Amino acid sequence: MRRMAAVAAALAMLAAACSGGSTHKVGSGRTTTSQSGSTTSTGATSRAGDLPGMPPLLDPNDIYAADRPGQLSSEVKDFRSLVYVPNSESNTVDVIDPATFKVIDHFPVGKQPQHLVPSYDLKTLYATNDLGNTLTPIDPRTGKPGRTIPVEDPYNMYFTPDGRFAIVVAERMKRLDFRDAHTMELKHSLPVPCSGVDHMDFSADGRYLIASCEFAGAVLKVDVATQTVVGRLPLRNGGQPQDVKTSPDGKVFYVADQVAGGVFMVDGESLTSLGFIATGKGAHGLYVSRDSKFMYVSNRREGSVTLIDLATRSISTTWHIPGGGSPDMGGVSADGKVLWLSGRYNSVVYAIDTANGNLLARIPVGHGPHGLCVYPQPGRYSLGHTGVFR
Repeated sequence: MRRMAAVAAALAMLAAACSGGSTHKVGSGRTTTSQSGSTTSTGATSRAGDLPGMPPLLDPNDIYAADRPGQLSSEVKDFRSLVYVPNSESNTVDVIDPATFKVIDHFPVGKQPQHLVPSYDLKTLYATNDLGNTLTPIDPRTGKPGRTIPVEDPYNMYFTPDGRFAIVVAERMKRLDFRDAHTMELKHSLPVPCSGVDHMDFSADGRYLIASCEFAGAVLKVDVATQTVVGRLPLRNGGQPQDVKTSPDGKVFYVADQVAGGVFMVDGESLTSLGFIATGKGAHGLYVSRDSKFMYVSNRREGSVTLIDLATRSISTTWHIPGGGSPDMGGVSADGKVLWLSGRYNSVVYAIDTANGNLLARIPVGHGPHGLCVYPQPGRYSLGHTGVFR
């Protein structure tokens, strides 16, 4: 009964939002007014089918058009460029200066921090302390932590494209908890038929998300407006799907599977498999290049990074870390020149030259480095994880 009431409330809010234009403050600090099919002062075009409240895409053919090199929002352009590393087994965060490849700060957070997540409005970073049942906010202006916020089982965290909700991925509880994006007050808890719900990404129109089920070899489709599960797709029996990333044109969801050793391609609209690209053992993290041409796939169990050509949906090349390693989660520098990845089982962070795949640095950090965040990055707003920007 409570679930039906929640759905009804969500539908009511959706109907109210659809009744007219809405004004939004996006990450650039500029206010844009969206109407169905209208063009805003920023040159972005909103479409009739977009999630109400979602800032319109700059380019309907490239959802990452706002992520070009150096294209920093006014909210973050004065922030110092740093790399934040959550050490899951040390219960700490290390802060790296990317100019010197040196750790310049180190502080404790809650138990088992998994990811460093930029907030939707770009003003805060959150360490998701999974077993500590807390979030540790970090001020990216100073790089310093604030007072912890009690949140149950925050393995990972995302934000709905309209900026209304934080979605706390409560992995061990098998839930997606929709919370107020600013206060973190719980608004709706969605149980999911998904063992090991971990990562997700959103459709180009913001209407639905695709989430990975690590221990079920499947993905889920969730309607964002009604906050309900609307589909489930098995990918591989015994597989372990990890990171999820939408293609620039919005037509494909790429899903890394560390047991399958590659990336599944999924049509989110029909929820069908489009094929598989073998990249390497332990395929794990997915990151799009600043020009939207390539996807970097970290192969954690073989110490390599594979580049997928997004136009042809085929492998361009593979870079191998000298001496091997365990590349996991991370992000691309603001200028697009360096790919930063945590070395999950080696207590290091890798800095990789995106021009040629050369290893620029191997930086010692705490034990179990996981979802590191390069910050700031280009984009108008954040959808969460270690930095999914639009």
